[in-house]
Amino acid sequence: MILFGESLNVISTIIGKEFKQADPAKRNPVPIQEEVVRQKELGMDYIDINLGPAKKFGTELMPWVVNVVQEAVPGMPLLLDSSNIDAIEAGLKVCKPADQPHVINSIMARPERYEKMVPLAVEYDADFVALMWGPDGLPRDENERAALAVELLYFANEAGIANEKIWVDGIVTPVNIQQQQLMSLMNFQMMLEDMAPGSKSTCGLSNISNGPPEHLRGILNQTYMVMLEKYGMKAVISDPLDKQLTAIAKGERQDIVDLIYGMMDGNVPDIASLDKEMQDYAKTYKVIMGETLYSDSWLEI
Repeated sequence: MILFGESLNVISTIIGKEFKQADPAKRNPVPIQEEVVRQKELGMDYIDINLGPAKKFGTELMPWVVNVVQEAVPGMPLLLDSSNIDAIEAGLKVCKPADQPHVINSIMARPERYEKMVPLAVEYDADFVALMWGPDGLPRDENERAALAVELLYFANEAGIANEKIWVDGIVTPVNIQQQQLMSLMNFQMMLEDMAPGSKSTCGLSNISNGPPEHLRGILNQTYMVMLEKYGMKAVISDPLDKQLTAIAKGERQDIVDLIYGMMDGNVPDIASLDKEMQDYAKTYKVIMGETLYSDSWLEI
C-alpha cells in the first residue's frame, strides 16, 4: 500500500501559521522541513501539500511551500491540493523531477472543475486524483460513483491522459453517520478494474473515523484500509504518526491482514478465542460491515 502523508495542511498547528503568513520574508521554512523529513522517516511515500482555499496568497504561497519541501526531501513526489486552481498551477511550475510523477489532488467529477484542471495534468505531465464528487455532491451509491468515474476518465483519456496516471477517489465517509456509504465504496472498488483498466485508486482514509473518540480512530482506519486493499485500493492518505497503520501497509502485520481477509471471505473466527488485539480488529470489521450496531463502546462489548 502506498502512503500519502496527510499532516502538511493549512489547519496543522505545526505549520498553519506559515501557510497564512503573507510576507515571504517572515515565513519560517524550518517547521515545514522538519515535518516532511519526519514523514519520510516514518514511511510516507508522497507528501500531500494541502493549502485549502488559498484565496488570498495561493499563487505565491504554493510555489514557496513546494520549494521548501523539495529542498528538505529532494526526489520525493508531491500531491498538490487546493481549491484554488491557479495555486495548483503555480506549484506545478516549480515541481522538480521526482521518483514518481507529482499528483494533482484532486479533480472533482464536475465539468467546471475538470475542464480547467485536466489540461494542467497534461501540460505538466502530472498524475491526478479523480474525486468522485459530482454536481450533486456525494454519490448515493456505487453506481453513481461508476457513472462519475466514466465521465471524468473519458474526458481525461480524450485529453491524452492514460488510466495509469489517474488515481480514483471514491470518497470515504464517517462510520458513525454514513456506514452504508462504506459498503458502496467497497462495491465501487470491485468494479473499478473492469471499468477503468490500469487506473489506480486512493482515498482520504481518516474520514472513516471522523467523529468517533480519538482513541478509536486508529483501529477504524487500519481495518478499513485492509478491507479496501483486498478490493484493489493502491494508496491511502494516512496519518504519518499511526505507526501501526504504516506497519500494516508495508506488509509487516500479515496476521492482521489474514484475519480481516478471512472474515471478508466468510471465515468467521470464534472471537472469544482470539487475543485482545485480534478481537479488536474482528469487532471493528463487524462494525464497518454493519453486522454490529455502531457505538463508541464497540470494543468493550
